[in-house]
This record gives sequence, structure tokens and C-alpha cells, in this order.
Amino acid sequence: MKNHILSGIKLTLVCIVFFAGVYTLFIWGIAQLAPNNGKGEIVTYKGKTYYSNIGQAFTAPKYFNSRPSAVNYNSAGSGGSNKGPSNPEYLAEVQKRIDTFLIQNPGISKSAVPAELVTASGSGLDPDISVQAAKVQVNRIAKIRAIEPQKLYQLIIENTQQPVLGLFGPEKINVLQLNIALDKLQS
Repeated sequence: MKNHILSGIKLTLVCIVFFAGVYTLFIWGIAQLAPNNGKGEIVTYKGKTYYSNIGQAFTAPKYFNSRPSAVNYNSAGSGGSNKGPSNPEYLAEVQKRIDTFLIQNPGISKSAVPAELVTASGSGLDPDISVQAAKVQVNRIAKIRAIEPQKLYQLIIENTQQPVLGLFGPEKINVLQLNIALDKLQS
């Protein structure tokens, strides 16, 4: 028994040193090679500072809407609603979002509303939407801003991020960067 206790203590100490020290320093070192030393991409626009890797609340009709957040875009407390897809409160909240979207975007059918525009992500801080989610909002924005829809489609193409190595993940658009480009287009 004495041999097992000593072996267990030695293994615990080795794991503490490795995972709390060596592994942590290794990951920190890799982060130093990333842009902005792993602190995220900082965007300054109109005197305000934003992190483009954290979702922002864009609900004004003149902007491309961002994905809803279960944590009100609070990066200190990221998380989902933890309500299942059959939860009545969750279903009522999603239906309310769908109804709001359909009111803001007349002419769009309920089946054409992309899921990410009415459901929050697991973290509640997803900064991206799909290309389809951006395209479905073009007519509303074009009408409000008096811009030709073709210019907005071109803006979407210019801001579309391709999958990593052309294989991993879907095409996506960072909503913050797209809306900044939209403001610059009109100025």
C-alpha cells in the first residue's frame, strides 16, 4: 500500500508540473506567434474598440443582423441558454425572433430564414453568420440605405471568409467587419 501511495503522489506532482507549467507555457508560446499575440483581432472604428472574434449586437435595420446571444453578448459570461429544442420557453423565444425577422424583412418566407439568425450559438458570442444569412438581409438594407442590392452582394463576396485550407468549416462572414465595410461604402 505504501508503494501505491508514493507512486500516486509522484504521478500527481509530475502531472501538476507538466499541465500547470510546461503545457501552459507551450500554448502561451504558440499564441505569441498569432496576430496580436493571441489576444484576438482588435478593430477600432469611430473611436470605439471591438474584438472581431467576439459577437456584437447588431439589431438596427440598417445593418446586417448578428446572431442572437443567450448571454447578451457578455464575453465575461459566455454560454448558451441550456434549454432543449422542445422547451416551450425556448420555442417561444425562437418564434418571436422569427416573427421579428419576417416583419423587418417583408417578402421573405419563414422557411428562408436561416437558423443562425434566430438561434443563439453555444457560446452566445459567435461573431459570424453564413453567406445565406447575409444575402437574405440584402433587400431590407438596400431599401433603408438607398443602395443598389448588387453593391451589397459584392460587399458580401468581398467579406466572405473561405474554409480553412479550403476544406475545414463553412464559408462565413464576420458581421462586425461586414457592417464596418457597409458604413464605409456609404461614406
